[in-house]
Amino acid sequence: MTVIYTLRNVVKERLTNGAGFRLNVPKIEIRSQENIALIGHSGCGKSTLLDMLALILRPDDSEDFSLHPVDGDSSDVAELWQRNRQGALSQIRKQHIGYVLQSGGLLPYLTVRENIELPRRLLGLPDDDSIDSITKVLGIHRQLDKLPGHLSVGERSRAAFARALSHRPSILIADEPTATLDPITTQKIMAVVMEVIKGLKITLITASHDWAHVYKMDLRTLNQVAEPVEDGKVYQSTFCD
Repeated sequence: MTVIYTLRNVVKERLTNGAGFRLNVPKIEIRSQENIALIGHSGCGKSTLLDMLALILRPDDSEDFSLHPVDGDSSDVAELWQRNRQGALSQIRKQHIGYVLQSGGLLPYLTVRENIELPRRLLGLPDDDSIDSITKVLGIHRQLDKLPGHLSVGERSRAAFARALSHRPSILIADEPTATLDPITTQKIMAVVMEVIKGLKITLITASHDWAHVYKMDLRTLNQVAEPVEDGKVYQSTFCD
């Protein structure tokens, strides 16, 4: 499969008063249609790496950071950040990436349907049967006219996935999307999501501290190794295959 992400010697620091962690990525290649899991304890930098992969967070340094979406032009992400090309980065995000936040990120004043339609509207995509078909598969088609506050936690999680997938991105990024759910509900939701992304040929990059669950899903893992540096005030968190 085609390599869609290439990261080499990418660094991001999270320091407060000289203490914190330095995220280090010596080399990572992610291929089209791979299912990837970032594994590590809470606070080790999983969300930071996901934010960089989602082009939301700027790395402090990088030898190579490039994105090659299957259905789009290749981009030198490091150069776009260096030149402060925010508009170009935003367009890449909107077109090629779907992001499920830990909190779900649904807008409380929009109905479920309006939330799910939002990425398509931002791209100017026409109305079609995408919303109905994906919500039926995810089992929330009867909840479309409700506000997010009237859904169960599991239904909100499904709606967040539906919104991230509604514009048919080539990459789905999910930051511990089922962290607040019980194991049985988590297994049911992720089984359906995995079938959807397989059918749509989407690359999945997710984060989790639930190692057993990740291994059950048979995801390729990027593991985190932490070591203290600078008198123990700063931890270097390294992600590698």
